[in-house]
Amino acid sequence: MKNKIWFITGASKGLGLALVKQLLQQGYRVAATSRNLQDLTKAVGNKSDAFLPLAVDLKNEKSVEKGIHETIAHFGAIDVVVNNAGYGLTGSLEELSDEEVRQNFDINVFGVLNVIRKVLPYMRKQKSGHFFNIASIGGFTGSFPGFGSYISTKFAMHGFSESLAAEVKPFGITVSIVSPGYFRTDFLDASSLAVPKNEIADYKLVREAQHAHQNDINHNQPGDPVKAAAVMIEVAEQKQPPLHVFLGRDAYQLAEAKIKAVQHDMAAIKELATSTDHDQ
Repeated sequence: MKNKIWFITGASKGLGLALVKQLLQQGYRVAATSRNLQDLTKAVGNKSDAFLPLAVDLKNEKSVEKGIHETIAHFGAIDVVVNNAGYGLTGSLEELSDEEVRQNFDINVFGVLNVIRKVLPYMRKQKSGHFFNIASIGGFTGSFPGFGSYISTKFAMHGFSESLAAEVKPFGITVSIVSPGYFRTDFLDASSLAVPKNEIADYKLVREAQHAHQNDINHNQPGDPVKAAAVMIEVAEQKQPPLHVFLGRDAYQLAEAKIKAVQHDMAAIKELATSTDHDQ
């Protein structure tokens, strides 16, 4: 049996499920959460010495705290946390209501922060731990029309994860921001991708992007979630795991294009933009 104990949210499907299955096959001990316990046990199996399925509402701090406490009671520790739960939301920023955007942030941002907040006391005490915060390539480059809300939640994750990495380094805790490209999961199905309640006809480009993701891209994504899970397990075993983990060739291409674009813009006005100090 492998030593590290994993705690994974959003584990009943997609990358989370692929990760749980692979970890259990390799002899790790895993606690996994889902909103629906029946879906989780149907996908993975019932509670055992190596597997602890948990029904957790990430928006509820007490529910999160209970799930973490049960994991510690069952396994004695938590070594690796995978903040994987989240959902997509399409729609232009003008179309989306305040309620729709806030619900997106409640799960994708504040739900993750709830897990981090409740598990850190245990990790600080044991002087070790590793967070995998599952963002998206859309959290690094935002040029996807109709995904402004979802992308902003993932940009937020990139930001707070970088700060978290600096804050917890003195305690021997590491952070990896995982930015997948397009992987063949059910993320673009209706169960994981919400659409605006009130569409505006003028946003033809947004509707085209929405239609493409729901129909053309869905289940034709190039990435294999089983291979992505294998990468994460290998990264978790490294002595110095990287902060930024881009997954997939498409993610690398998009990230490199963003970096070049930023460098181009910086160079274009460098002399003007750096002439702002008092001594100049």
